[in-house]
Amino acid sequence: MSTYFSKFRVQWADIDANRHMGNSAYMQYTAEARMRFMEQHRIGLKELNRWGVGPAILHERFSFFREIHYGQEFFVSVEIGGFSEDGAVYRFFQRFFLPDGTHIATGEATGVWIDLMLRKSTTPPDDILDVMRKYRSENCAVMSREDIKNLPFQPENVDAEILAGGLEN
Repeated sequence: MSTYFSKFRVQWADIDANRHMGNSAYMQYTAEARMRFMEQHRIGLKELNRWGVGPAILHERFSFFREIHYGQEFFVSVEIGGFSEDGAVYRFFQRFFLPDGTHIATGEATGVWIDLMLRKSTTPPDDILDVMRKYRSENCAVMSREDIKNLPFQPENVDAEILAGGLEN
């Protein structure tokens, strides 16, 4: 079990009306940390394109503990919080820290690997599974496709006429 860390600095574009890093910036930094992690472990865009697979995040959530402000440095960790036996379903567990170790926030992202041609979930190559095993968290869960079916939100379509009638001019 290992933890990967990526270093960042709060940018001007990250600041919200409350003069601290806005919640949407946390989502962007977790995505960037995941991609840096994948690149460093030879599962970056070049390899994903060669294999014809990609990660698709289906659900993401955060808890915030401390503010962080413009110009401050911080670290984002990457661990695998869970994955199915075949690796098709996974969960990233990520935490934000100040350089002194103060825990700022925690994020969790659940997703599947997709076949980029078929646009359907698929089993990832063994290279990806090897990295997932190495970076699994202390409390790594065994997941299944049922975890996807049990996400807190499910699609609920509406009649297009309802949308057309509700438009403001």
